[in-house]
Amino acid sequence: MPQTPHVERHFTAGDRVRDVVIGMSDGLTVPFALAAGLSGAVASSRLVVTAGFAEVAAGSIAMGLGGYLAARGDAEHYASELAREEQEIRDVPEIEVAEVANVLSRYGVGAADAQTIATAMRQRPEQWRDFMMRFELGLEAPDPKRALQSALTIAVAYVLGGLIPLSPYLAFSSAQAALRSSVIVTLVALIVFGYIKGKFTGTGPLRSAIQTAVIGSLAAAAAFAIARAIS
Repeated sequence: MPQTPHVERHFTAGDRVRDVVIGMSDGLTVPFALAAGLSGAVASSRLVVTAGFAEVAAGSIAMGLGGYLAARGDAEHYASELAREEQEIRDVPEIEVAEVANVLSRYGVGAADAQTIATAMRQRPEQWRDFMMRFELGLEAPDPKRALQSALTIAVAYVLGGLIPLSPYLAFSSAQAALRSSVIVTLVALIVFGYIKGKFTGTGPLRSAIQTAVIGSLAAAAAFAIARAIS
């Protein structure tokens, strides 16, 4: 009797989604707070748009650079630990064999079997090293393109998010009228963004939409209050 092949569906784009979330979340809240604060001090939307676009440009560069440096830091940390593990395998192989056995024992492998596997790994130093990196240190080999991709993803997401709360200021000449529309547009964007994020990550679209809207609204409200107090 033919059987339907088993297909495992796992979400594998966590890093990229995280970058989009970081960029979009800040892009939706920070420019909104700036525009809202300025709306209480100036009457013309043109000044708000100018300041808002300047903030979006600066913010996207800063956020993208932060993502790049973070990814580069992860890659450098991995390379450093990789070199250290290779040296330990060369200099103190007996200790490394004992560490392999200890790791395997945590997964329920018996002492005799663990020792046999650990001893066999000495015949394959590269696989031995990779095993220790993953299961002893919990480190995965980073994608060499990760740093640039992270920077671009965060920067683009920030720009796209920042344009949403600023768009009403392009349609209304009055800053106060634009602010009311910006509040509605930004709240809807947060809900939609949270729903889509939940669909991708499998955490529940409705719950994700509510959480994103609440957290984003609180962050925007706090930033708005600070901006108004300063202005």
